[in-house]
Amino acid sequence: MEDGPLTGLRVLDASTILAGPLCCQILGDQGAEVIKIEHPVNGDGMRGHGPSKDGVPLWWKEISRNKRALGVSLSAPEGADILLRLAVTADVLVENFRPGTLERWGLGPEALHEANPRLVIVRITGFGQRGPYAARAGFGTLAEAMSGFAHLTGEAGGPPTLPAFGLADSICGIAASSATMMALWARQRTGRGEVVDLSLIEPIMAAVGPGPTVYDQLGVVGRRQGNRSSNNAPRNTYLCKDGGWVAVSTSAQRIAERVLTLVGHPEVIDEPWFASGRERAEHADLLDSYVGSWIAERTRDEVMAEFERVGAAVAPVYSARDLVEDPHVRATGMLTHVEDEDLGPVLMHNVMWRMTGAPGRIRFTGRPLGADTDGILLDELGFDAETVEDLRTRRVIA
Repeated sequence: MEDGPLTGLRVLDASTILAGPLCCQILGDQGAEVIKIEHPVNGDGMRGHGPSKDGVPLWWKEISRNKRALGVSLSAPEGADILLRLAVTADVLVENFRPGTLERWGLGPEALHEANPRLVIVRITGFGQRGPYAARAGFGTLAEAMSGFAHLTGEAGGPPTLPAFGLADSICGIAASSATMMALWARQRTGRGEVVDLSLIEPIMAAVGPGPTVYDQLGVVGRRQGNRSSNNAPRNTYLCKDGGWVAVSTSAQRIAERVLTLVGHPEVIDEPWFASGRERAEHADLLDSYVGSWIAERTRDEVMAEFERVGAAVAPVYSARDLVEDPHVRATGMLTHVEDEDLGPVLMHNVMWRMTGAPGRIRFTGRPLGADTDGILLDELGFDAETVEDLRTRRVIA
């Protein structure tokens, strides 16, 4: 299994933008053969997300790595037939069309399972396949708003704050890869392919924490606190003498004691309220003043060295440039160079986790629209060249 533990698994990626494509990227990184299915004219909207170099979309090179590229219009009867024929050969289909769309094209779970009863179908939508909001357009921003994340994020007294990146989609994509493997494990026992109904909102709701439980039991609603926490203090970002920033966490009692001793205020450790993280949080102004003033007198390197010396928890606030230059990131292979036919060596996130016997790998970067259409239709599905040319002329395929 030199390509990873999922070598031999075939995945059809009929999803767009981020959550579904990230799920399939993870599966491909672990050895699965992934066929990326895109509209033959418009392609996946991910091709237009993020910066480009000389017209080459950079994010696409990562999110669609290890994926063969098939351009086909699923709304056309001939395109739907191509997907059904591919489904016979596949283990997993990932899609994120609005509920009812695949059914309207004759590609709902019943039709897909008639073609292949063992096919695992992963359906990712904004709000799920059922319920009063099912038909609504769903994007990560809406999930970040409705999940409670935005309500809790931002400065006290300030507006709800959204992340500057696809947080809900990314959490959902990682959750979808886990759900896919659970469905495959269930198939081992039952012989049947499951239909996974996954919304963007539920994984980020879980990440936000037990707010609904707290409200149910205590009638308490969380509030924005900036970088502070209601569970411990000091916990914040602090500005260093040289303009760098660090983040400090004291989730463990011993760490809190080490931090306050380091910054020259061991006397507060004996205060009754210091023994509880929640009570320390009620004295955040005092603790932040002690920690912040000590850090402000030192460079970031000096702060990092002193915290490390006493065994306290600190991390620098990094930009992408800082990540690229960090010795730990380099030494552990969190980022890796991959050869690309358009750009040459491209630095990107490595396989998200590595296993000793089947570590997974990046075999190739994201490919042009329709790059593998002919190979799939002619060599695998038995189409003749005349039919392929006719479908391309009518823009059923690319």
